[in-house]
Amino acid sequence: MTDSTLSSKPVFFTYIGYGETLSKEFHYSQAVRIGNRIEISGQGGWDPSTGAIPSSLADEIEQAFSNVELTLQAASPDPSKKVTWRQVYSVRSFHTPASMTEKGLATVAAALKKFCGPDHRPILTAVGTPQLALPGMNIEIEVVALMDLNN
Repeated sequence: MTDSTLSSKPVFFTYIGYGETLSKEFHYSQAVRIGNRIEISGQGGWDPSTGAIPSSLADEIEQAFSNVELTLQAASPDPSKKVTWRQVYSVRSFHTPASMTEKGLATVAAALKKFCGPDHRPILTAVGTPQLALPGMNIEIEVVALMDLNN
């Protein structure tokens, strides 16, 4: 990846499946890339094909983290060099009362460690809210990543 493959103008991305459904229904994109920076819209724990939200909070949290990575990869400029959680430097998570518990936050911390690796610790802000955009959602995650131009 070189500077010439990156634009200083916003380039928007949406992953196939449920990402496209949300994009059409709510008129937004899943991610934007400006230069070597990627910012993604909030990702819930929905199935990326069907939109179904798992009944288990732990499964929903795990899927939300997977959806973040799916979104980052959709915005990667080079298919052979995917952007992953290892390039994320900022995380904002939004929690309903069901996930803003000691157990829920411990599950988020475990997923963060799993997806980022034990030595990568992005900044994190966790916000409690009475409800999220879609029925049944208990967590939503936004991230900002910085791509390594030399990789």
